Amino acid sequence: MARYLNIVQIILSAALIALVILQSKGGGLSRMFGGEGGVYKTRRGFEKTLFNITIAVIVAFFIFSLLSVMFQA
Repeated sequence: MARYLNIVQIILSAALIALVILQSKGGGLSRMFGGEGGVYKTRRGFEKTLFNITIAVIVAFFIFSLLSVMFQA
């Protein structure tokens, strides 16, 4: 059981990395590490959907992390 949880955790972590990189539009990795400050603007359309999916993947990753710790003992 713990093996399957670890596999799911790896998949979720890769998805989370991809989602975070997709969110930093315009500058890619350079913006992510100290690029433009920019002006705050409201997320709309695809950007809002991407943000909501990222939140869902974070919650799923957290839950699977807790389950993985509980089933290792």
